[in-house]
Amino acid sequence: MSNDIKDQTQRLTQWFARDALPLWSTRAIHPSLGASYERLRPDGEVDQNANVRVRVQARQAFFFAAADACGWCDNGTELASGLLDFVESHAAHPSAGGGFTHLLSPEFEVIDTKQDLYDHAFFLLAYAWLYRATGERTALDKAEALVQHLDKRFAADYGGWLEGDYAYSVRRQNPHMHLFEACMALYEASGEAHWLARAGELFSVFESRFFCPVQGVLFEFFNADWTLAEGATGQVVEPGHMMEWVWLLDWYARLTGQSVSRYTGVLYRRGLELGLKADSGLLFDSVTPQGEVLQHTKRCWGLTELIKASLVMAREGEPGAEARAAQAVNTLFTYYLCGTTPGSYIDQRGKDDEVVAAEAPASTLYHLIVLAQELMRYCDELPDQAAGINT
Repeated sequence: MSNDIKDQTQRLTQWFARDALPLWSTRAIHPSLGASYERLRPDGEVDQNANVRVRVQARQAFFFAAADACGWCDNGTELASGLLDFVESHAAHPSAGGGFTHLLSPEFEVIDTKQDLYDHAFFLLAYAWLYRATGERTALDKAEALVQHLDKRFAADYGGWLEGDYAYSVRRQNPHMHLFEACMALYEASGEAHWLARAGELFSVFESRFFCPVQGVLFEFFNADWTLAEGATGQVVEPGHMMEWVWLLDWYARLTGQSVSRYTGVLYRRGLELGLKADSGLLFDSVTPQGEVLQHTKRCWGLTELIKASLVMAREGEPGAEARAAQAVNTLFTYYLCGTTPGSYIDQRGKDDEVVAAEAPASTLYHLIVLAQELMRYCDELPDQAAGINT
């Protein structure tokens, strides 16, 4: 298999169009409710015993709207609208005055009413893409109402938002990272400056709290005042998130003209140094700033973020970054997009790169389709672009 970036891009886009979309748009959607099942089993059948996270509905709404925009799913917008309609009618919070619940039973009944910040970030992202797909103002109005709800119920001292309406021991960078993403998506979709201003506030939290310039890493867990969490918890570093921030920061720079290279290069190189398993090319789930591997497992999504970050660095002139991206797409097929059911995937590999989680969570499609979008955008910028990349 060629490692040329255009060949690997076409390989992934064809996987979506020929295998993934036919599978996930039919088998993984409840036929009467229009809701997404949580995951597929290794044999490609729905796991009927799995509880269903409410945020999966938002991530799948984004996925189908994006797939429609790519020309791979003619009814993608209809599926996206159905997913959000289901949540609004079946999983809206009963008493909070806005927002959504957290978890459904296998029968799609609410079994956990807590409100979680991370969940809601993906509803904002889904509304952005539904507006892009339909042009209907209702999607933006819902995004406005949701972020006002977050401001009212979860605004926190020292910047950002609280984790939710439940007891928690640490604050996480992860929900704020996805709110940063959602605000930029809403700005791109609507052109409304207040979304970019919100993204700027989150960028400031990244600069002042999440990123450690001394060690060149992104930390995950914090106290209420954004000081590092005590002990080992505060030293957790996820290389996949470092790569994801490279991509997000580059996006922010394109929207604002603000230079972010002082962050992207450090995050990328340190992410490779600390997180890359050299023999397989997979990314460890978590490490310490000193290079100790905390989790020898490797999720599929970490590799998608490494590829996206490599594309950013290739544009910045990083030697070998484009070749690394192309090779990593090949690695993605070797280790993850290799399930026995065409269009499904492996979720996680273990210490010796063996399969430890063969189920395919629907939520991983969010990472995969964003990767495909970024590969296509990169190839569109290359000279002598071959036709047919959007097949």
